[in-house]
Amino acid sequence: MADKQVITKPAGQALLAAVENAQLRKDLPEIKSGDTVRLQVRVVEGNRERLQPFEGVVMRLRGGSVNQNFTVRRITHGVGVERTFLLHSPRIEKIEVIRHARVRRKQLYYLRGLTGKAARLKELRPMTSKEAAAKEAAKAAKVASTTSRGVINHAPTDTMVSPGNTGTSASE
Repeated sequence: MADKQVITKPAGQALLAAVENAQLRKDLPEIKSGDTVRLQVRVVEGNRERLQPFEGVVMRLRGGSVNQNFTVRRITHGVGVERTFLLHSPRIEKIEVIRHARVRRKQLYYLRGLTGKAARLKELRPMTSKEAAAKEAAKAAKVASTTSRGVINHAPTDTMVSPGNTGTSASE
């Protein structure tokens, strides 16, 4: 009976979790820092509503659950513009990941001080099916070579080593 304890959340926390889960969007792509994304953002001007594209590099991701947000930076007419968006916001119509980049940090604040070619990030290209097959074949060959080297050869030798013998051949 002691091992079947069920931990229950207070009613308020369960209700809050249920409301938050209902607000989460399911149609979002996986984005990371360094990705170049194109967003379609709903902008309200007076009584009109239109979609405004915003394309740039994801500088940071923060928060979790409903409060998860990300900052996108782009250079417009020589001026850096950063906008922070809530990931699950209804104001964001669509998020497209244009390209992935190889970065070693979660928050890319150092991009603020870089301009021109120095601000570029190394692109990670997806592997084609041929490249993936070649990589698998190389991995299989490597595994096969390491297992064959690990086998001990028990072939008889012509030298005999005993406590009194120093390793001279048996024919002597």
